[in-house]
Amino acid sequence: MTDKGEGMYPSPAEQAANTEVFITSELYARVPRKVDYRREKAALQDLAARMAGCPDELLPRLVDLALETTGAVTGGLSLYDEASTPGAFRWRFLRGLLEPFDGGLAPRDYSPCGITLDQRAPVLAQNPEKVYDWLVEAGLSLPEVLLVPLYVGSDSPLGTLWVVADSNGYFDGEHARVLTEFASFVDIPLRMVRSEQHLRQTLDEQEMLTREMNHRIQNLFAMTHSLVRMSARHAGSASELADTLLGRLGALQRAHGRVRSGFASSQAAPSGSDLEDLIRDIMEPHEAKSGPARCALSGTPLVCGPRSATALALIFHELATNAAKYGALSTEVGRVAIDWREEGERLFLRWTENGGPRIEGSPERSGFGATLVLNSVTRQLGGSLRHDWRPSGLVLQMELPIAALAQ
Repeated sequence: MTDKGEGMYPSPAEQAANTEVFITSELYARVPRKVDYRREKAALQDLAARMAGCPDELLPRLVDLALETTGAVTGGLSLYDEASTPGAFRWRFLRGLLEPFDGGLAPRDYSPCGITLDQRAPVLAQNPEKVYDWLVEAGLSLPEVLLVPLYVGSDSPLGTLWVVADSNGYFDGEHARVLTEFASFVDIPLRMVRSEQHLRQTLDEQEMLTREMNHRIQNLFAMTHSLVRMSARHAGSASELADTLLGRLGALQRAHGRVRSGFASSQAAPSGSDLEDLIRDIMEPHEAKSGPARCALSGTPLVCGPRSATALALIFHELATNAAKYGALSTEVGRVAIDWREEGERLFLRWTENGGPRIEGSPERSGFGATLVLNSVTRQLGGSLRHDWRPSGLVLQMELPIAALAQ
């Protein structure tokens, strides 16, 4: 089966106006068949049993019972495929002569099924291949087709249930009534299945969020313990220890604030933080209250995951703290430029200081802050780090794997 391009076939209204093909009014002009209510009741009981015990068998059994109760020679379901472009119906659970076409597609706006959904009522079509050339291309000739709409709830179209007779003038109003009863009956279990699927998905997401939150809390406790222990080792006084710890914990807090919004959304994991926003948050306390900006940022948009955002927050906090103590941010005219670019699977990030005290060479020894930056880059993010102690100021270059930043 093939599909014409959108706009290349008659509108649904023009198709439905073809009284040679669409003969729904004849359904109620024909003498109705003798009703076998016992058989109809047994069919509904069968569907109820499937609903309770084997819900996955409900739709195929619906097709089987539709053929049994109407005496049609073939039939099936056309289920609306929302993912297709343009919209289309997928043939499912076909029985009889059309069974080889199971899984095929039919255009939403160029098919009897589309007309049925638009009219939200039974439709009778006679030799629809006279209008729909994709039926001709498939070698199909359908003397008479009776279709009824399938809905999940009142506004969510699922598709259509249809049966085919091997001669014209076969179907009548009682056939349409029985199929409508069947279609209405399965609406309830289909809604239950969808509700159950939605509930299961919600519970799975909540469980994943709980695991993720527990994991992050454990990481924060471990990192806080390490910060306290290492900061105490290098602090000269209680006041210095308090200031150092407050600064580092503040960086962690800002990083956590950047990613925690993902927990309030419907996503199964935190959405992450934009790299530029994260750096700007860390550098903001070092900006002058007035005058030109002291920190210039430039780079392509990049989203960092919770783990990498925490590491980056500590890295830039330490760099900013050192710059404020000894480097460019320790003078009124000093400036820091931070830029980054992506090349393949790597991110190249550069920190450049200018306007601070003249640098005579690399430091003779490194403190805990430098060790924290090195470990964060190499161990946590799997990257590399290079310092260039220029007379005009420190230039630090990081190379980081993009994959690690997504974590």
